[in-house]
Amino acid sequence: MNLVDLAEDDGSTLRAGDSLDGLRYLGTDLGGRDLTGAGFLECEFQSVSFDEAKLRGVTLSECLLLDVNAAVFTAPRSTWRDVRVERSRLGSVEVYEAGMRSVRLDGCKLGFVNLRNSQLTDVLISNCIIEELDLGGATVQRLELRNCRVGTLDLANARLTDVDLRSSDFSAIHGIDGLRGAIIDDSQLSLLAPILASHLGIVVD
Repeated sequence: MNLVDLAEDDGSTLRAGDSLDGLRYLGTDLGGRDLTGAGFLECEFQSVSFDEAKLRGVTLSECLLLDVNAAVFTAPRSTWRDVRVERSRLGSVEVYEAGMRSVRLDGCKLGFVNLRNSQLTDVLISNCIIEELDLGGATVQRLELRNCRVGTLDLANARLTDVDLRSSDFSAIHGIDGLRGAIIDDSQLSLLAPILASHLGIVVD
């Protein structure tokens, strides 16, 4: 993503419902700010703090987020289109009931990520460490987890199509029925075998 001719903005006048276009936020502290329903088009956020900012219903389109951080990142029912998030550290990530299309996360460290009941299409998560990824009830088309380490993956009632998990490691997977539509490798299948056997009532002697 190549964003050019961006105007610098210190974020001091940002408020809920604003519609912004072509701006760069560098080192801005947006912690605790109410940005409910705001829209950002072709904007860059670099070294920005979003800790406990109110981001419910925000729209991010053709945006780049670099080295952003938040112990608590709250953006339920948000919309993400053509967004890249790189080298960022987010703790509790509440992005449930969101819509994501053409989103890329790379080199991030994430805590509990709540994407329950979200719609994900063409999403790549690469080189990330995630403590818990909750996709319960989500509809996911063309997602790849590439070279990631995930503590717990929750797929309860998820609907997956072309979801590639082959190059990532998981400590635990919940909601085994939700794996339908996922692609795994032989080593992952071996690790899942006891869970699958228990789920199906198979006794291995």
